[in-house]
Amino acid sequence: MKLKLLCVFSLKNCKTVKTTISIFLILLSQILFSQNKLNPVSWTATYKDLPGMEGEITFTAKIDPKWHIYSQRATDAGPIPTSFTITTKTEQFELIGKVEEGNAHEEFVAAFDAKLYVFESEAVFKQKIKRKTKSEFYITANLEFMTCNDSQCLPPSIVELLIKAPAIVLKSKL
Repeated sequence: MKLKLLCVFSLKNCKTVKTTISIFLILLSQILFSQNKLNPVSWTATYKDLPGMEGEITFTAKIDPKWHIYSQRATDAGPIPTSFTITTKTEQFELIGKVEEGNAHEEFVAAFDAKLYVFESEAVFKQKIKRKTKSEFYITANLEFMTCNDSQCLPPSIVELLIKAPAIVLKSKL
């Protein structure tokens, strides 16, 4: 009824009012019906040089309260274990061993009806490398993990991280 009253004065005014209301309703519906994606785990990766042309990549997961991620230890119980893949193929470094993990603790997880190794609050994983150059280079790593809380599990996620290995600078003795 009010819309008709506004349109009485001119057809041009009516079209403008209808267009404005339509745009407003579309924007409002997008805001109301969009869901915030749960993201209870955030990852970072850092690099540090070690003696003897070696280096170490540290992958750190910050985990929201009441959530956990799983160890690299594979089980038949069901959750996807955390895994790392270095995707950079280069002559600048080689991997030394496998990714080592910090202290995961064992707990009974009702969702999988099994005792599993999990990380809460923070998880730290380390990968050693042997440098073949003193020049700067980049390492790309993909990591896959699954996160759950007491009431739900999120689908496995894959995160790509880019890690910078800075050039080695020789210190001069003065």
